[in-house]
Amino acid sequence: MKAVLTLIAIIFFGTLAMAQDTSKEVKVETFTVGVELNIEIQEETEKETKVARLYMFKNSRVKKALSFKTKRNRSKLA
Repeated sequence: MKAVLTLIAIIFFGTLAMAQDTSKEVKVETFTVGVELNIEIQEETEKETKVARLYMFKNSRVKKALSFKTKRNRSKLA
């Protein structure tokens, strides 16, 4: 019963608060300002060329050095 009365009171006070029209719309004067866009593009050309070497496999020297085999790596027959 207490919950029902609380719910009714909340709804009543909520509608009472919405019914009051305290906020008045204020009209604001707007004005436009012209904007001038100045963009200067400066192109810099590079005459210096660099050479890059491409290998077929990444880290090929390192893998070759790490994949060495010794005589003891062979399997023995029993």
